[in-house]
Amino acid sequence: MPIYSIITGSGKYIPEIIVKNESFHTRNFINEKGEKLEKPVPDIVNKFQEITDIQERRYLSPDLNTSDMAYYAAKEAIEHSGIDPESLDYIVVAHNFGDILHDNIKSDLVPTLASRVKHKLQIANPDCVAYDLPFGCPGWVQGVIQADYFIKSGDAKRVLVIGAENLSRIADPHDIDSMIYSDGAGAVILEAKESSNPVGILCHKTRTDTLNEAHFLKMDISYHPEFEDNTLFMKMNGRKLYEYALNTVPALVKATIDKSGVPIQKIKKVLIHQANAKMDEAIIQRLFKLYDQKLEDSTSIMPMTISKLGNNSVATVPILYDMIVKGELDVHKINSGDHIVFASVGAGMNVNAFIYLVP
Repeated sequence: MPIYSIITGSGKYIPEIIVKNESFHTRNFINEKGEKLEKPVPDIVNKFQEITDIQERRYLSPDLNTSDMAYYAAKEAIEHSGIDPESLDYIVVAHNFGDILHDNIKSDLVPTLASRVKHKLQIANPDCVAYDLPFGCPGWVQGVIQADYFIKSGDAKRVLVIGAENLSRIADPHDIDSMIYSDGAGAVILEAKESSNPVGILCHKTRTDTLNEAHFLKMDISYHPEFEDNTLFMKMNGRKLYEYALNTVPALVKATIDKSGVPIQKIKKVLIHQANAKMDEAIIQRLFKLYDQKLEDSTSIMPMTISKLGNNSVATVPILYDMIVKGELDVHKINSGDHIVFASVGAGMNVNAFIYLVP
């Protein structure tokens, strides 16, 4: 009988520190030429909110780190699923910067975050393999895709996939893009299920573009000369990213849906990376246009968290899923028999998606 991968539990960690847009009114924003932006800062912040829909974001408290968030999300997912953590075959932690101290923003990647999480969970089983997956913002989706391969090959029966990121500590405080970034973690337990009918992850697709796109997101020095030690911060070419996403994500999602054989009319939810509200709206509209359909109202099919949580990279999609499953996101529900699209785009540049049939 065929083996499928199903989600049996989920969890999240959302930091307690709320940073509203008004907190940026005292910032000294500088452009890439090292020049102070001429517009009044409140006007810059208002325009930013209009474009991204971000009103506030969450920052990690100084005493915690990325691996702590990953552990808290993992612990909740394990408890939600009811499994014995010793029965896990793999722990996959998607992230990009490792642990970063609040007063020293150099990445700490040894041991891996997955090893740290396994240690915090006190899992003794040596056959539980723990490893990290740096894949830009689509890292968690890619971790789920890898877990699906492990499960369908018969190599694994239970996999813990975590997405955790601390972007607030690698954001250049003089770059207006710093207002986008936030912190958080999300996790799911994937388990093998024998079924005569397709269920769980039906199919997936990933692409990587590097010929001209590799450095749309990169690490670089601050725009402000006050940082004289060549400290590296997250930098992005917003315009190029926006264009790339609109040109690739709708087509890849359509290809994934077509591969599954599920009609677009049966897709109940599209859980997409929370990067920019206007960008996500344009993506969903283009997707339906590819099917010669007009989507009048995207709010029922594409739930959003960005207005309150900002962009916490690999954590946005699993947090979004967990909030819906646990009834924390207004009217959105996930029911048995629903077909759901999980999709993301980010540094690499990478784009990926999978189609999930809720058991």
